[in-house]
Amino acid sequence: MSPPSKTSLPKFAGLQADQRSTNLYRVAIVGAASLKGKEIAEILRERNFPAVDVRLLDDDEALGQLEAVGDEMSFIQSIRSEQFERVDFTFFAADPPSTRNNWKAARDLGNTIVDLTFALEGERGASVRSPWIERQTGNIVVPQLQPDPVVVAHPAATVLALLAVRAGKIGNIQRMVATVFEPASEIGQKGMDELHEQTVNLLSFQDLPKNVFDIQVAFNMAARYGQRSHLSLEAVSQRIRRHYRYIAPGVVEPALQVLQAPVFHGHGFSVYLELEQTVKTADLSAALAGALAGEHVVVSGTPEESPTSVSAAGQGDILVSITSDANHKNGVWLWATTDNLRVAALTAVECAETLTASRPRGQIQ
Repeated sequence: MSPPSKTSLPKFAGLQADQRSTNLYRVAIVGAASLKGKEIAEILRERNFPAVDVRLLDDDEALGQLEAVGDEMSFIQSIRSEQFERVDFTFFAADPPSTRNNWKAARDLGNTIVDLTFALEGERGASVRSPWIERQTGNIVVPQLQPDPVVVAHPAATVLALLAVRAGKIGNIQRMVATVFEPASEIGQKGMDELHEQTVNLLSFQDLPKNVFDIQVAFNMAARYGQRSHLSLEAVSQRIRRHYRYIAPGVVEPALQVLQAPVFHGHGFSVYLELEQTVKTADLSAALAGALAGEHVVVSGTPEESPTSVSAAGQGDILVSITSDANHKNGVWLWATTDNLRVAALTAVECAETLTASRPRGQIQ
């Protein structure tokens, strides 16, 4: 299903009774105070997702917080089973334990579940999806009457797969090597807070907090976290590989390394492609950008426009620059940056849009 047009669907805030004859849905966001949860609410508004009601749910620490929902403010409420009653779509954006504790209650009440926490990967019937890649490969998912949970593909897997699929349209890729630079925001607010505190403490010659990473991440690059951290960059790398295979089966798979970067927000990608034959930079640029405007990839035309994490912030596109390899005539380097939270949220909302066909039409559920 193509994304809804800006003019075809009403905003979900401030709807009047005479508008409710259209296809409107009730939505819940679990983890509404999280970075991903806030981004989901923003994307729902921007894409005019046909929701007449958006319930903001989170744990006790966030109760009573005010968050913007469209043009209105709404209080965050506690996660209780009754909150999932008469809800069509539930986005899980908190953390894996919260998702595992609550998703069955939502499922049993008939909610269509979209998981951004990766907690439901191993559940029977769950599928890993990225509509961006599905449209490129033609593997469009047929809506089910009672759809199983959808796990949103890791944003890095979506980016790497899209670059590989597009580049492969002008020549066979013999080799692909990628380094992914992980931002603190992939871990959530706690990762952002620890990076901030470490930065401040370093500049004031104080001890560094290491409760999250168990290493210094401020002004530093790392290939692994400390032994006492419950996080693992290798686990992130494995998830990206796994999701890449799910969403882009048969597409050349990159050799992959994930590094923790001293960056608050935004993925960075250093990608080496070696093609079967020499390809002109202009031709590769056109292939990556896609046939139509607004196809998720923007290729810089000058060195001054080279992508940065700052330029990618708030953007829904993958920003790319291309450089020929000096020692291999068929080799090219791609430097790409993305807003990791925005890519994840866009993927999640587009998954929900493709699933609206499985919900009853013409009435509020």
